[in-house]
Amino acid sequence: MTGKEKTELRKTQILQAAAKVFAEKGFQEGTIPDVAKESGVSEASIYEYFSNKENLLFSIPMEAMQRLSEKIDFHLKLIRGGAEKLRAILYLQLLFYIENRDYAAVIMLILKQNRRFLDTEAHQAIRKHLKTVDKVIRDGMECGEFRNDMDPYLIRSTCLGSMEHVVTNWLMLGHPTDEELLKWVDPMLNALVRGVGAGNELNQCPLKHLIVPEDVEA
Repeated sequence: MTGKEKTELRKTQILQAAAKVFAEKGFQEGTIPDVAKESGVSEASIYEYFSNKENLLFSIPMEAMQRLSEKIDFHLKLIRGGAEKLRAILYLQLLFYIENRDYAAVIMLILKQNRRFLDTEAHQAIRKHLKTVDKVIRDGMECGEFRNDMDPYLIRSTCLGSMEHVVTNWLMLGHPTDEELLKWVDPMLNALVRGVGAGNELNQCPLKHLIVPEDVEA
């Protein structure tokens, strides 16, 4: 393993530990010593990579968003149709949250309340993901799958806003269950397609047949 690879591995180790600490204790109560203990890395080493606790918090989404974006981009190349692509994006994002619950808690319960996060590089990575969603919606409009008199931003906000509401309940209340969370995708999109679709119905092919098998194994 090269020195650069060791550095990246240690940073990832610290970020994953920080996500767990902040998800469990909250940002105010979680401390750098807590992160050091969880990660097995010294406090001094943490400060070599991150200037302070807030910088550490703001860095958490970068690595996670890269993994999620790569997975989504890969699957979108295999799927046709705006509604089906939108369906895959929502499913993959929810699956990612289930597999990375600490990250989901940091994003939904901590970072969304912090205005300073909007000016960070990590937030730009999230905006890049949103642009992918926007492109799927616009492509659906151009090919006649979605009504072209709708605002793409409104469609995206409806999809992701609904998802965030459900995910917040899942994180805070434990409802819906993990399995129910994934089953939420089709009913929500069916309701949306009836409103913005151009006479189309959402394909009812199970998503497990649209996603590469290793991504949906229990």
